[in-house]
Amino acid sequence: MTIYALSSGAGIAGVAVVRVSGKNTSTVVKLITNEDLPKPRVATLRKLNKINTNELIDEAIVIWFPGPQSYTGEDLAEFHIHGSHAVIRALHSSISKIQNCRLAEPGEFTKRAFQNGKINLLKAESIGDLISSETEIQRQQAIKIMSGKNSEIYNSWRENLLKILSNIEAKIDFPDENLPSDILSDIKKNSEKIKKQIKKILDDQKVGEMIREGFKIAIVGPSNAGKSSLLNYLSRREVAIVSEIAGTTRDVIETHLNIDGMPVVLSDTAGIRESKNEIEKKGIRLALKKAENADLNIVVIEPKSAHFTGFLKDLVSEKSILVINKSDLGIDNIIDDFKKFNPIYISIKKEKNLDKLINEIKNKIKDQFINSENILITRERHRQHLEQCVLHLEKFQQKNESKDFDIAAEDLRLATRHLGIIVGKVDVEEILGSIFNDFCIGK
Repeated sequence: MTIYALSSGAGIAGVAVVRVSGKNTSTVVKLITNEDLPKPRVATLRKLNKINTNELIDEAIVIWFPGPQSYTGEDLAEFHIHGSHAVIRALHSSISKIQNCRLAEPGEFTKRAFQNGKINLLKAESIGDLISSETEIQRQQAIKIMSGKNSEIYNSWRENLLKILSNIEAKIDFPDENLPSDILSDIKKNSEKIKKQIKKILDDQKVGEMIREGFKIAIVGPSNAGKSSLLNYLSRREVAIVSEIAGTTRDVIETHLNIDGMPVVLSDTAGIRESKNEIEKKGIRLALKKAENADLNIVVIEPKSAHFTGFLKDLVSEKSILVINKSDLGIDNIIDDFKKFNPIYISIKKEKNLDKLINEIKNKIKDQFINSENILITRERHRQHLEQCVLHLEKFQQKNESKDFDIAAEDLRLATRHLGIIVGKVDVEEILGSIFNDFCIGK
């Protein structure tokens, strides 16, 4: 099927781009313009008409990309039209009447680019990340992956494992032939080297995922301490309802912020206290879970509630900032237990010391992102496959030491496969190619 869709942003704009890709793209261009195809990759002004009539839709720029020299690897065309809803609808309606044409599914153009070998899976993912990036550090990370450096590392590991596998396969197929001792030692040395490199990458504090998904900050503390007011202040808008009535916030309220170019997901949570109300108790459980999974907790209390309960004490740790709000009402009730945590005394109402709190938040975030230069893992999918790769490499090494080559080879195949899955490149024939190229077995 030939697919079409609006590729530019929704809404009224000066220009909108409608993209078409597939076998019938040339037919679409000819029928819509009532002319021959324009020169490849040359922006050409054409009149666009409704199918089977001479009614003019718009005057537009048409660009024709014959496959395979196109984004998707198929015949592809772009219509740069005026960006009104009416023009877009009219063009979509006309294309839909052409045989074997349908509206594209989400991400289908990039999916076809991957299937046709124009890009690998990592680049496909990075394109999506670039489109959805909201901060500078997210843009930089997506661009870096698009450049192919991450793919080169994964492919290098995979090719080295394939070479090791070819040596093992040769030993299995020709048990009577003695492999050179240096090859046997290289098997052990190279597999250990790759395993150590992957383990080092896995020990990255999940910075790549943090950049992509946002640095998670949870505002937690007892009821009526000013958590929702702090959320609204940091967001610069009314995100949460603020009330003198304790327990107003029952669910988790989230907002996305850009702090010095770094993505932040800020969550307001239910007040933590003893409660018999089932709905409030559920909100408290959600608050504690959110705090557990957060990268940073802002623990907010007030002088009137200046005492620690067991669960509140557990929230104050290296990944938290202790904040005492309503300090304008007096801090005489503050006990020594608090002081050892270096609390920040603020007053949201009087806007006192909030700049100090914001600077402390920035410092905590920057400490997490300080090692963002050599990021290889940006999704949980990558991490899971790398962990499985390490697991199978460890099994391979154990079985290889005991000269159980048949079973060891299977673990090495699985380790190689997990690396291939990350970049979307899994092909058993490559193992055979490596054997023939390296060993000239047919002699």
